[in-house]
Amino acid sequence: MSIAPQIAINATYMRGGTSKGVFFLEDDLPREPQLRDALLLRVLGSPDRYSQQIDGMGGGSSSTSKVVILRKSTRPGCDVDYLFGQVAVDKPLIDWSGNCGNLSAAVGPFAIFSGLVPPGSGSHATIRIWQRNIEQVIVSRVPLVSGQVQETGDFHLDGVTFAAAEIELDFIGGAGTGSLFPTGRVLDNLDVPGVGLIEATLLTAGNPAVFIDASVLGLHATELQKDVNSNTQLLAKLEQIRAQAAVAMGMVETTEQASAHMPSTPKIAFFAAPQSYTASDGAHVLASSVDICARILSMGKLHHAMTGTGAIGIAVAAAIADTVVSRILGGPVQSLTFGHPSGSLRVGASTRKTADGWQLDCVSMSRSARRLMTGQVWVPGDVAPAQVR
Repeated sequence: MSIAPQIAINATYMRGGTSKGVFFLEDDLPREPQLRDALLLRVLGSPDRYSQQIDGMGGGSSSTSKVVILRKSTRPGCDVDYLFGQVAVDKPLIDWSGNCGNLSAAVGPFAIFSGLVPPGSGSHATIRIWQRNIEQVIVSRVPLVSGQVQETGDFHLDGVTFAAAEIELDFIGGAGTGSLFPTGRVLDNLDVPGVGLIEATLLTAGNPAVFIDASVLGLHATELQKDVNSNTQLLAKLEQIRAQAAVAMGMVETTEQASAHMPSTPKIAFFAAPQSYTASDGAHVLASSVDICARILSMGKLHHAMTGTGAIGIAVAAAIADTVVSRILGGPVQSLTFGHPSGSLRVGASTRKTADGWQLDCVSMSRSARRLMTGQVWVPGDVAPAQVR
């Protein structure tokens, strides 16, 4: 029997925000999407019937099962093109339908590390990123020291144990694939089988998302992962709502398609008025320190903190009257602090209403990023296409 040797592929393993992923240059991967995806699945260790990704670089959760592909941009005014893939842990599936706001923080540093963008000589490098999945411009301000990316620092981000250098991100405009509110309404009624009629805000800021009031499902938006992720009945209801929202937003024709082929988007989040709770690290989050409590699911499980794109959506929904979020807040606000399972985060959005509906000018937030490893990843030769051997 002929046994194929392993093949090495250049890669960088990075943390961005509260997520981790494997970063590649496009030229180091197969061009054909099916071959590329088969290779990337093997790199991450998916599908894994034990849900651990033991035989790959993935970490067994939605926050640690991600890939990023970068190339130099030919788009006017942009430096690099950034493609994000959410890799399913237990299925042979990569969802390319959305962005990862957390890993967006690592794109600028990786662009410099890989030589796609020169660092310059100032205190910061300003990098304009074209987000290919959702067709949006992201402006990243990467701190520099002596012409090199500054990775260590004193910026603390709830959900990340160690401090690092602050990276400022501006998400410019809404997703290029449609209106901020695909249905044309800031509040919709979804008739969900097994759940009933519920009010929801459906929006496409950051990623497509569906926002609901926590009380609809008897929740408080103070829950931690252990409270939600073992409750199969609750998870099933949340998925039913998410899938119904995907149909209402025109993303798929049926709820079955949403669950089978688009598990990453839209994201579903639930909200409640400020309450005190204990975060996942044991810290006390006081009701007086937050404006709203928020929880979001990613790939069918409660996120351990908050997705970056979820934070964008929250900022936008907070700034516009009569959304689920602004109603809980008591009216629209331009900036807010929300509580999540690992602590809290402050975000702000600039929006305006035009004849064509609501438009997003910019959402700003700070994250951090750090290289964890550079070198090569190895995959069995029987899944590596000839062009990468």
